[in-house]
Amino acid sequence: MLTFWGHQNRCCDNISRRNFLQVGALGLGGMTLTDVLRLRARAQEAGTNDKRSTPRSVIMICLAGGPSHLDMYDLKPDAPSDYRGEFQPIRSNVPGFDICEHMPLQAQIADKLALVRTVQFVEPMQHELEEVYTGFIKSAKRPTFGSIVSRFRGADSTLPPYVSLEYSQGVTSYENPQYVGAAHSPLHIAGGDGVRNLGLLNGISRARFDDRRGLLNSFDDARREIDACRDRLDLDAFTHQAFDIISSPKARDAFDLSKESPETLARYGKRDDKYIYVGQTADSVWDSQKFLLARRLVEAGVPVVTMRMGIWDHHGNVIQQVGGKSIWHSLKSVLPLLDRSIHTLVTDLHERGLDKEVLVLVWGEFGRAPRISLSGRDHWPDASFALFAGAVPGGQVIGQTDPHGERPLTRSVSAQNVLGTIYHALGIDYTQKLNDFSGRPMQLLDNGQPIAELVV
Repeated sequence: MLTFWGHQNRCCDNISRRNFLQVGALGLGGMTLTDVLRLRARAQEAGTNDKRSTPRSVIMICLAGGPSHLDMYDLKPDAPSDYRGEFQPIRSNVPGFDICEHMPLQAQIADKLALVRTVQFVEPMQHELEEVYTGFIKSAKRPTFGSIVSRFRGADSTLPPYVSLEYSQGVTSYENPQYVGAAHSPLHIAGGDGVRNLGLLNGISRARFDDRRGLLNSFDDARREIDACRDRLDLDAFTHQAFDIISSPKARDAFDLSKESPETLARYGKRDDKYIYVGQTADSVWDSQKFLLARRLVEAGVPVVTMRMGIWDHHGNVIQQVGGKSIWHSLKSVLPLLDRSIHTLVTDLHERGLDKEVLVLVWGEFGRAPRISLSGRDHWPDASFALFAGAVPGGQVIGQTDPHGERPLTRSVSAQNVLGTIYHALGIDYTQKLNDFSGRPMQLLDNGQPIAELVV
C-alpha cells in the first residue's frame, strides 16, 4: 500500500538509489512505486486491464462505527418512545424522501440523491469493514472493490487508479488487494498530510531533482555493464516511469488544494472542523477538505477514491462512561458537518458537469439498534442505509423498513448488491472470475445484481 506522509522518506544527498524511489511501503515485502508499475504493466500485457472509452469514477464515503439509520435517514416519529429518538423528520424536495431535521441541506437536493433504506449485513456485529469494502465478511479474505476496479479499469498512466484517504498509516485488511495483486493496491494518503510529497521533497529544486535523476542514470549505466538480464532492463524503464509519476504536474495538481479559490475552500469547510463523538466536548476532527480532495481526484481522472469519515459507534454505556449525554447530543454535533459535506460535494459535481461521470456512495458497516439503551443505540446489522448520488437516477427512496425500523418490509438489499451497483456503473461484470491464491476461480461477487432502480 503506497503511503505518503508529511515528513517521512526524507531525501538527503547520500540516499541510496532504492530509498529515493521508496515512496512508501506496500505492506507486501516493502514494494516500491517502481515495483507496482512493473507489475501493473505485466497485467496489461496479459490483457487484464479492460478500459472503456468513457471513464467513470466512484467516491465511497464510509461512516465507520455504524451510523444510526433511525436518527438520520429512516426516522420513525410514530414509534414508541423507547424506539423513536429525539429528532424529527423534515420534508425534502422529493415527496416521501423525509430525512433528519439536522440535515436540511441534503433535503434541498434530494432530487439528486437516491436513498436505500433496507441494506442488510451478514458480518457478525463487530466493527469489521470488509463487507463495506469487499461485499464479503472478513474471514472470506476477498479483495477490496477498489482493487478490482483498478484491475479491470485502470487509469491514466500519470494517475493512480485507486486512492485511499485513510486514517491509519499501515495496511488495512479491508483495503487489501488480496489475490487481485499488489499492483492494484490503493495509493494511501493518510489523512491528506503527505500530499505534498507527490512533488519535490523538502525544498529540492528542479535542477537538483534533475541532477539526482542523472545520478541514477549513472548507477543504471554501471549496472547494465555488469548485469544485462532482462529484468534489470525492465526495472530501468519502470524506474523512469516512477520518476514521471512522482514529478507529474497532473498528479501533483490533483492533490493540490491551493489551486482552489478561497470561496471553494470555505464552501467545503476546514481540515480541522470538530464535532462531539460521545463526550461533551467537540474534540473529534472532521476533515471537511477530504471531500474537496476527492472531487479534485475524480475530476483529474482517478477511478476510485475512498475515505472514512467520523466515528458513529454510539453505545449508551460508552457515552455514559465518558460523561456524555446521549446519542442525539453527539449526532446533533456531527450531522450538520456530514450534511454540509455531502451537499457541497454533490452540488459541486453537478455544477462542474461531473454528475453523470461520478458515482458517490455513503454508508457504514451496519445500522444501530431500534430499541434505545442508556440513551444510546447498539449495533444492528438487520437494517441500515446506503445513500447514492451522481451517476444513478436520483430523487428516489428504495425499500421500506417496519414501523420500528428493525427489518425490511420491502426490497431487502445486501452489501453485494450495493457493490454490484458500483461495478455496473463502471462497466464491470460482477460474474467475472479471478483465481485466488490457490488457483481456484472466484466470481467477483456471489450475488451482485445491481439495485434495479439505480441502473442507468
